[in-house]
Amino acid sequence: MEGDGAQGGDGADRRKRGSKRTIRRRRTDEGPSTAAEESELRSRLGWAVVRAIYQGLPDFQWTRLEEMGFGPFLRLDELTPDVALIQALKERWDPECHAFLLPWGHMIPTLEDVVRITGLRVDGQAVTGVTYTSYQEMVERLLGLEVTWERSSLVPRMRLQASLGVADARHQTGEGQAEYMARLSADARAALAEEEGAAADHDLRRFLILVIGKLILGTQGDPVSCRCLPLLEDLTQVGSYTWGAALLAHLFDSLGTSSRETGVAGFFPLLQVWAYCHLPSLGRGVPRRAGAVPLLQRWRFCRDERSLRRQVMLIHDALDTVPFGHVQWTPYVGEDDATQPWAERARPYFGRDIWLHYFNTVIPLHHRLVTDWTVRVWEQLDDWERRGKEVVSEATSDDDYFRAYARRYGAQVYKGTRRPLDPEGRISSLEGILHSTIQQRDDLQAVVDQLRAELDRAQQMVGGASSSREDPGRSVLEGQLASAAARAEDALAQLRKREQELRTALARTTTLEAEMAELRLRPEAAEVARWRQEAEAAVRWQQEAAEATHWRQEAEEAARLRAEAGDLRTQLGEERHRSDLMRSEMRGLERALALVGRSRSLTSRSGIPSGSAGHYLTGSSGRRRSDDGVRERQRGARPGRGRWPLRLPARLRVQGRAVEGLYSLFAPFFCHDGVHDMNGT
Repeated sequence: MEGDGAQGGDGADRRKRGSKRTIRRRRTDEGPSTAAEESELRSRLGWAVVRAIYQGLPDFQWTRLEEMGFGPFLRLDELTPDVALIQALKERWDPECHAFLLPWGHMIPTLEDVVRITGLRVDGQAVTGVTYTSYQEMVERLLGLEVTWERSSLVPRMRLQASLGVADARHQTGEGQAEYMARLSADARAALAEEEGAAADHDLRRFLILVIGKLILGTQGDPVSCRCLPLLEDLTQVGSYTWGAALLAHLFDSLGTSSRETGVAGFFPLLQVWAYCHLPSLGRGVPRRAGAVPLLQRWRFCRDERSLRRQVMLIHDALDTVPFGHVQWTPYVGEDDATQPWAERARPYFGRDIWLHYFNTVIPLHHRLVTDWTVRVWEQLDDWERRGKEVVSEATSDDDYFRAYARRYGAQVYKGTRRPLDPEGRISSLEGILHSTIQQRDDLQAVVDQLRAELDRAQQMVGGASSSREDPGRSVLEGQLASAAARAEDALAQLRKREQELRTALARTTTLEAEMAELRLRPEAAEVARWRQEAEAAVRWQQEAAEATHWRQEAEEAARLRAEAGDLRTQLGEERHRSDLMRSEMRGLERALALVGRSRSLTSRSGIPSGSAGHYLTGSSGRRRSDDGVRERQRGARPGRGRWPLRLPARLRVQGRAVEGLYSLFAPFFCHDGVHDMNGT
């Protein structure tokens, strides 16, 4: 087993779950994160615990697992996750065609990759069947576990581990990895049934649920899925299902999730070793254990201490510049199938279009619905039984393929930082054709070298011209070899000339694309300038609108002030009118006072007593006031004969103390007994 001491166990899993939540929220461009992301991916698998339980199983259980086809897979050593490589590949995944988009074309893990790398079976019955809304009764019956709550198809991982003897999977202080694994295996061995029977069947189903739910069809959560439990009811039929094909279908489904999420939920070591085998020039994996099978045993991760985001960008740049000839399309040529019998059985499924089945992945129905998938997807199951359809390329040449590929995908293929702008895919098309030409040139060069070697060998064997005359057959063979070598050299020269033309065309196209990009940017710059001018004009319009609003408010205020001024002028005119009336009344009062003064002087000269002046003015009798006289005074008429013909204006009766003071001066002359009447009576 590889890795440090924190790769398995309950306590370790609890620590990983905490870090996993943090990683999921963090962006991929935030600093070094190698160990954290490795812990996240490793916690999804629980590889160490599964391997320890497998080592603790009795021999007869090992035999049953070998017959089911799980033996090679369970003997695999844990592979340290290459998180940056997995993330970079995930960003290249196209869910429309279920393939990776790379500069040289589509690439995809196949059933042969699954067989060679993992050792799992891909020939047999599809992994499908009936799904249920609750697996409570089935878990209690087939696993012997008591379920106290229902939740879809999940069962707690810790309950499974405890039932297999690994209740305490935490690392102890100072405990190495080998000691840790030995202790877990001993705990499992002590808890597992040692003889065949119902208890042993329960143990085997529990272990298979853990293997399938955490490794083959692993999910991101801690609980283990029990959807495959109906397929484990008859243990003699478990080995007839294509668990490797289900693994690949689940991996494809996981790759279709958001690219922001680090890692995948499926069996990521398959994707990792697939990239090591097909893209060795990336330098992400280091070969080891030559000849070991399955092939996952032959690789280990080359640790990189740079930040995750930096690694992902470097991988994208490398993918954009990998020469076509450095891609290993057939990495398994020369493999000895005698050491991999599972590959020989699966060969009829290699190189074919075929439906992959993983329960309800073929037709996406809800998990909680009780559905018999063998009835709903009978057409796809029949396709599986007929081993699908053989893949035949429709492209007549590499040039046609690369042109069609460039037209379809254009510049979205390139994810790195050094790729120039190529919206119509002209550069990528020429690069693809150039890579194809280089590959043909290399192949033809190998043929030329081989022909020249054969020709030299033939010339040495005939031993000169004299020997040629003695053996005409050898002379003919020599001539044929020389002619074939000459034709091959001519073809090689033509390919080299074509390669040079393509390089020139590529350089010219790159220059033209750069110039076109600049020309495309010029109208955009002019448009930006126009938008800026319009924005400035809009600002000016806003300012003018604000000023107009201000002036409108000022005009309204001026109108209001003019109205108030008009009201004030009207009030001022009224006050002036009242003042004129007051002046006229005052002038009348002054004339009345003057008359009073003259009357006093006349009285004093005529000898009339001053005390009887009132009686004289108001009448001859002081005992009785005449009603007729009162009415006459109210009407302003002249009183009777002998009365003073003077009437005080009515307006003076309300003019205040000053008028009253003036009025009191002459009141004794027209008031009875010296008492003035303010009401004018």
